[in-house]
Amino acid sequence: MALKEQITEDMKNAMRAKDSERLGTIRLLLSAMKQKEVDERVVLDDAAVIAIVDKLIKQRKDSIEAFQKAERKDLADKEAAELVVLQAYLPARLSADEVAAAVKAIVVELGASGPGDMGKVMGAVKAKLAGKADMGQVSAAVKAALAG
Repeated sequence: MALKEQITEDMKNAMRAKDSERLGTIRLLLSAMKQKEVDERVVLDDAAVIAIVDKLIKQRKDSIEAFQKAERKDLADKEAAELVVLQAYLPARLSADEVAAAVKAIVVELGASGPGDMGKVMGAVKAKLAGKADMGQVSAAVKAALAG
């Protein structure tokens, strides 16, 4: 079953279970997906859906940080609950060691050396590891690989 269909099915299940928090988060995700489809006149594949989920997760993390600084625990908790629901739609994340190994392989494959090749390496790594790894972690691994 495609990820998009799985999300729609989860929405129906949340409706039946009267789980309003989960339902709200899934509807938010479906809305973002629909917006992308309408704006770009495309049908989303799993990779595009994962990119949208990643973007929404990053927004939630930023919001949680901002709400914690403002001492708004109630809003931070709501965002954290949404974060948990969204993370269920991501594939299993790679460990730091797996990310470092993948980055080193790509650096060798491209023949990259030095910080000047960061953009070229990041482009290749993003294509290969999209949705499988946190891009902040990937960026740090690329910097380390090009420095050493």
